[in-house]
Amino acid sequence: MTVLDDEIAFANIGQLQTLLAGGEISGRELVALHLSRIERFDSALHAYIDVHAAQALEAADGLDALRRAGVTLGPLHGVTVAVKDLFDIDGWPTTAGSASQPARIAQTTATAVQRLRQAGAIVLGKVHTVEYAFGGWGTNAELGTPRNPWDRQTHRVPGGSSSGSAVAVAAGLACAALGTDTGGSVRIPSGLCGVVGLKTTQGLISRHGVVELCPTHDTVGPITRDVADCALLLDAMAGADPLDASTHATPRHRFGPLMSRSVAGLRAWVLPDEERAAVDAEVLTAYDAALDAFQALGVTLVRQPLPMPLAEAMRISGQLMSAEAYARLGSLFERDDLRFDPHVRRRILLGRDISASQYQALLTARTSAQAAMQQAMGVVDVCILPTTAIAAIPLADVDEMLTPLSLLGRFVNLLDLCSLAVPAGFNSEGMPVSVQVIAPSFGEALALQLGHAYQTATSWHTVRPPGLA
Repeated sequence: MTVLDDEIAFANIGQLQTLLAGGEISGRELVALHLSRIERFDSALHAYIDVHAAQALEAADGLDALRRAGVTLGPLHGVTVAVKDLFDIDGWPTTAGSASQPARIAQTTATAVQRLRQAGAIVLGKVHTVEYAFGGWGTNAELGTPRNPWDRQTHRVPGGSSSGSAVAVAAGLACAALGTDTGGSVRIPSGLCGVVGLKTTQGLISRHGVVELCPTHDTVGPITRDVADCALLLDAMAGADPLDASTHATPRHRFGPLMSRSVAGLRAWVLPDEERAAVDAEVLTAYDAALDAFQALGVTLVRQPLPMPLAEAMRISGQLMSAEAYARLGSLFERDDLRFDPHVRRRILLGRDISASQYQALLTARTSAQAAMQQAMGVVDVCILPTTAIAAIPLADVDEMLTPLSLLGRFVNLLDLCSLAVPAGFNSEGMPVSVQVIAPSFGEALALQLGHAYQTATSWHTVRPPGLA
């Protein structure tokens, strides 16, 4: 077995498949490379909670044998993935980021993970999450907070809740990763770590085998190095699942072939002036430059007020999240004899004071907001907004009572839209900045199309964290 150059760890899936198909590398060598990098870098980065090296190498050997026999399972054949520790994998522990109880050994495998494996992907292990996925900073007071790979000197937040997923991809510790998004939990860490993340429409990807937080908002989505990779994972996972009733009306989709269509003539709703005051000046500079790039591609920018202020959408969404999290987890978090992240506990226990009538009022407000947004988007194709209002800050500066990272993303979950976060530059401290393309429900093909066009015109997604190559 040859020792692969670290450059391979940052190749996209298309490039890797060319190398694998040509026999220049093997699946075992790719797995060994990532395992070596995990051993070298993850003691500092803390992306992984559990690495299954022997199982990954065994899977790679089997897939290499199939390839030698002329059989490939698809475009993910031999590609490595990391899985957020909310997804069950048969025989593996699931902690949901919590130290409150012994890890539960799963008796089944989440459908999304099964489908990635069926497409040839190799699971390297489980990666860290905010406890029960309830937090945007990416912090975990009990199990530890992964380190943003873009700053090797200062421990900066990775974003959450899919913290380990984004860190693993950004640092070249896996080809791709699986996350969940309830209020920005795929897009926030993707944005802060300089990678691509997709919040999908509910029902597009099965949630069977995934620990629930807020059923009205929870979604599954991929985190990858570029938009083309994102489409490949989506193609593998999307479609109806008899084990998840929300997917029953969802046919299998093929997103990759649609990405290369021209975006000229599309209309994009941009961040209204009245919402810009809440966004950091350097983020706005990068955002405006991204808008210029979209205009150069032929996209028409539309300026009009949002039907609901972002702060109001934050309030409704946040209360729904607390109410549903308390219904699901309240009896556990009421206990004083168990260890919990205190900030997550506070968020969940807020749901204790939301009555049934208040909860119904929140659902009614959500329905009204969805109708208003659907009408408002009748004159545009997509929205293009910053992914987060700020870039990654030092962990020591985090105020857990504030939620600036969720301001621009939570309304997407409230309204059940889809959204693709793509790298869009850096601030003066060298921290990534990101923009998100937001499309209507089941409009993932449109979001991917615009994201792919943007990445053909820019190179932000090709920049790597210093000191990791």
